[in-house]
Amino acid sequence: MSKQISNEALEETANTSSKDTTLNMSLQTETFKQNEITDQGIDMSVVSSQGSSDDVAGNNSMEQQYRSAAYGVLSALLRSVPSQEVIDHVSAFAEIAVDEDEMLLSMSMLGLTANSSNSEAINDEYHELFIGLGRGELVPYGSWYLTGFLMEKPLGVLRDDLKILGIERDESVSEPEDHVAALCEVMSLLISDPSEGQDLETQSIFFEKHIAPWMGRFFTDLSESNSATFYKAVGRFGAAFIKLENKYLTMPV
Repeated sequence: MSKQISNEALEETANTSSKDTTLNMSLQTETFKQNEITDQGIDMSVVSSQGSSDDVAGNNSMEQQYRSAAYGVLSALLRSVPSQEVIDHVSAFAEIAVDEDEMLLSMSMLGLTANSSNSEAINDEYHELFIGLGRGELVPYGSWYLTGFLMEKPLGVLRDDLKILGIERDESVSEPEDHVAALCEVMSLLISDPSEGQDLETQSIFFEKHIAPWMGRFFTDLSESNSATFYKAVGRFGAAFIKLENKYLTMPV
């Protein structure tokens, strides 16, 4: 039986405080830097899909840093055309030692693709995929994937939950909060700020309500896009990570 998710459960587990967090979705490079991604990339092996139940369920600080960093990478790559600094960091993933684990393979492939891509090509690809003339090939919003329309009920439910968590959108940002990059940023915030009481149960509830129902499909679509080269690799990495997160957050501890 799947876990029943409700606003009441989210409010109870969030342990909200009087301090609000601004969801500054326009400054993804800052989120990226804060996640301490080193020149060696993110060592996701500690939460690889082939790990033991103890490896996956453990709630140690290093594991949480890697999870937060992975969400930060996705947010930085998808909110806007990534800066050269972001691309350089992602390029380091090519050095990751891989085996048959899809998470590690997808990271290595992303690094190799970043190494062989130039910034102008990535810029063109981003605009064709997500902006286009009127609309890009993909629409990276939860409401669109869940209802076929923008600004629908799923966005309203998300806004209610963000309010409960004390997270608000920067007023200078025009994009709705159900953008894929914004949701990745929220997860990164929930993981990296233990002072706000955002434990694994809170993360799990938020993930099940707002990410699991659609984000895996988005990343699969991105990985299969006819307009993508660099972003095919981003899609593969995102799909592997969301699959891993689903396993991580639903495994009994």
